[in-house]
Amino acid sequence: MKIKNTIPYTIAIIIVFAFIFYSPSNSHIHVNDSDPIIKKRSSLGLQDSHDPHVEHSLNPYVRQLLDEYAAFIQTEIITNQAPGAAVAIIRDTSIIYLKGFGLRDVGTKDSIDVHSLFRIGSVSKGFASVLTGILVDENRLLWDDPVIKYLPDFKLKTEQQTQGLTLRHLLSHTTGLPYHAFTDRVDVGANFDTLVYHLRDLPLFGKPGQWYSYQNVGFSLIGEVIRSATGKTYAENLKEKIFTPLHMQDASVSFEAITQNKNVARAHRHYKGWKPMAISNTYYNVAPAGGINASISDMACWLRSITGGSPQLLKPETRDEVFRPEVSATSRNRNFWRWKPVRSSYYALGWRVLNFSDDTLVYHGGFVNGYRCEVAINRKDKTAICVMVNSSGPLPDLSIPKFFEMYSRRQDAIDTWERTDLKSSARK
Repeated sequence: MKIKNTIPYTIAIIIVFAFIFYSPSNSHIHVNDSDPIIKKRSSLGLQDSHDPHVEHSLNPYVRQLLDEYAAFIQTEIITNQAPGAAVAIIRDTSIIYLKGFGLRDVGTKDSIDVHSLFRIGSVSKGFASVLTGILVDENRLLWDDPVIKYLPDFKLKTEQQTQGLTLRHLLSHTTGLPYHAFTDRVDVGANFDTLVYHLRDLPLFGKPGQWYSYQNVGFSLIGEVIRSATGKTYAENLKEKIFTPLHMQDASVSFEAITQNKNVARAHRHYKGWKPMAISNTYYNVAPAGGINASISDMACWLRSITGGSPQLLKPETRDEVFRPEVSATSRNRNFWRWKPVRSSYYALGWRVLNFSDDTLVYHGGFVNGYRCEVAINRKDKTAICVMVNSSGPLPDLSIPKFFEMYSRRQDAIDTWERTDLKSSARK
């Protein structure tokens, strides 16, 4: 019986490797070298190619890693664990892998490419903290400014709490508000201003900065602070200070933008097979917490920059501040144990920080409207990954731990080859 059950999976593995090594990809854009946008994106380290390995002069052990990881993703798609996905991998500030897998919509059979649009959910929170950091670098904001400096009519239950609440508390989920305050109202499209007004009615369970309590409404107050400080909307600031400088040409932060885009990876639910879902207008009213739409090409540009690549959005010390742990916080992804046990976990400013015995990951996951997005950065090894999936299920949960488990197995070989290659280059 066990032998019979392994046959379909074995066949799937054979198909995957045939697909990867012998079939041309239909998930990439043809490069037009005369296109000024392509030229500019190439200068940022992003090249669209038939070959999913964007950086072609790679360490052979890194190539093995990418091939094995591609086989894992493709096997998950073939065995019906998800309709489609997209992956970006960054190493040493270079985009080394960029590829779409599977289908945008099981009804149309259209393939996901590197510009297919997804919703990234709570991964949006990392953009909010970086945008705040940009304004800190511009001397328009300070991390420890009181919220009421910019929103004088804002109130919490007590005057002391209101006076003590800072921008740092908003971005680290340490406001003192109850866990997921009014998130149930966000789910049904309630008016954001009304929800903010009624935060004053909620009992508080601690002083600002004392305890971790995840928020969407409270977190999104940072958007109103940014509007007050700049005179521009949160969406306008995102476009001006992040999307445009990084050439995130597909990114947006509205329901209208995603519904008007013809290259959308539709979210799916599983009921007697994958069924496409309608795009919801919820969570765009809390855009800093969960309102960004992006392609995997956009996310590659984003990760390249925040890991120190060009163009850099933040001063190095500001980037360190964004990623510095603020409060103890349990991670929701329980699958990291498949790689190694999490020793401790924290929330920084818009990011989670997971400590292992000999590694630290900066991480965040997102779930909205049937979409999943997972992002992780190993700052020590200068390696980052984003995986976008147009469904729930095991693939997004496993995608980050699986990558770093594969990476760990090859890390010594990767590092040894790079040291040898460096010495060889120095002798030439």
